[in-house]
Amino acid sequence: MSVEMRKPDRLNALTGLRAFAAVNIVLFHFSNPDWFGIFAPIVNAGYASVSFFILLSGYVLAYNYASRAREGKLDNVRFWKARFTRIYPIYLLSLILAWRNIPAEYNQHTHHMFWLAMILAPLLLQGWVPEIATFLNTPAWTMSAEWFFYLIFPWLARWKSPNRALPIVVRLLLIWLIGLIPGTLYILFSPDHLAHVDRYSEGPWLQALKDTPIPHLASFVFGVTIAGLDELIPREAPKRFFLGLFGFAFIFFLLWLGPGVPYAIIHDGLLMPFFGCIILALSGQNVLSRILGWRPFVFVGESSYCLYLLHFNFWNLIHDTHILDRLGIARLDPWISYVTLIALALVALHFIEKPAQKILRRWMGASEPREKPAEQSVELRIPPP
Repeated sequence: MSVEMRKPDRLNALTGLRAFAAVNIVLFHFSNPDWFGIFAPIVNAGYASVSFFILLSGYVLAYNYASRAREGKLDNVRFWKARFTRIYPIYLLSLILAWRNIPAEYNQHTHHMFWLAMILAPLLLQGWVPEIATFLNTPAWTMSAEWFFYLIFPWLARWKSPNRALPIVVRLLLIWLIGLIPGTLYILFSPDHLAHVDRYSEGPWLQALKDTPIPHLASFVFGVTIAGLDELIPREAPKRFFLGLFGFAFIFFLLWLGPGVPYAIIHDGLLMPFFGCIILALSGQNVLSRILGWRPFVFVGESSYCLYLLHFNFWNLIHDTHILDRLGIARLDPWISYVTLIALALVALHFIEKPAQKILRRWMGASEPREKPAEQSVELRIPPP
């Protein structure tokens, strides 16, 4: 039986998990982690969800395109056009909705950097300059990374995957160790001379570590590589379930340790193998995949890209307009805001993102050849499907 035939029609559990990852990023930016009791370490480390999205992006692309690329059947230009039509409409909307931030950005940067950012941001290139990586819309830096990963993916996908698990595991171990190098070097040399580094710390070298593409490349490559391991494990294999339990448990343990684990390596790098275990579990058929594949989770998960990229815009819109006060429901904040953010993300998905994709695809001739249902369901476009 071919690998193509063994793939399930949809990977709903990964879409469901995307919902939780995107919501966790919202809570990370706009909540007090102490509100969440036992889950406080997870919310406090919401930045890790971005690393998960990047790794998942590599996995999903390889899941859908790797075999085609290895056979020389992947049209690179068509692939890039299709990826562009997926990510750019909402990305552009996020920049437009952030127009009120332009005066603050102008005052914060030198004139040279401000105008450089104004040019690079619409081109998906601002993430390559640490000082302006988070220009206008903080989460949008990831799209510089994601677009770069899309550009190199066709060559990564041609990397022949061994037909045995051990060589793939060795590759994954090497990629993991390489991914730990940037954070480890930061810890050893402390270039920003900070006495303590955590989620609130600032420094030019730390910003480069967090918000530029190269330090996150290993996570994407790890995701591409683990797709080869996925092909070798039967969907019904009990080991997938236990891999998932191990992944969830160990991530929680590391996050629970808090300051005991250096921020520079847990921000991106350290959690790769455990994210990989979870992805392998949720790509199978087991209790974990059935739980996270529950229809309401999948429904919200499909809007995770919109929620991730637009949550700053929508949060500012809700609170700058004082709409909650006018409606007399401000006492329900921030919980009512969280629900509203999800609702607005769903509106953006169905009334802006999808129609804009269709228009762009017709205009660019970027229709994809009979896209698999699995890709429609789980592709990450960031954080990014």
